[in-house]
Amino acid sequence: MINLAYISPFFIVANVKTSVAFYIDKLGFEIRYIGPDDDPFWAIVGRDNISIMLKAIIPDVKPVPNHTRHDWAPWDAYISTREPDSLFEEYRSKAVAFRKPIHDNSDDIRGFEIEDADGYVLFFGRPNSN
Repeated sequence: MINLAYISPFFIVANVKTSVAFYIDKLGFEIRYIGPDDDPFWAIVGRDNISIMLKAIIPDVKPVPNHTRHDWAPWDAYISTREPDSLFEEYRSKAVAFRKPIHDNSDDIRGFEIEDADGYVLFFGRPNSN
């Protein structure tokens, strides 16, 4: 029996509290875990069936989003959504800043890009054939 449920990207962040606040306040995620209680340095945030792990290592270990390494790697996470247009409108109504607004890209994927507090680029979308 296949037992894979989901995958969670793991992002190194500069400050866990700042990163968590972005996902909660801007994208409607919830905190699934944050710890340790006395001085949190890692968290899991999520919405619906997806989660993202966030961890601050030490001040010298900085976030390194894919797009800073090469133009051909524009995204750090692809988040599949059945209705990218509706989600785009939800985020637009919350004044979320878009790296790229809703569009059909050259791979025939409809969606939009958001850059998080640490520069990671999230693409929310779906193939046009679905």
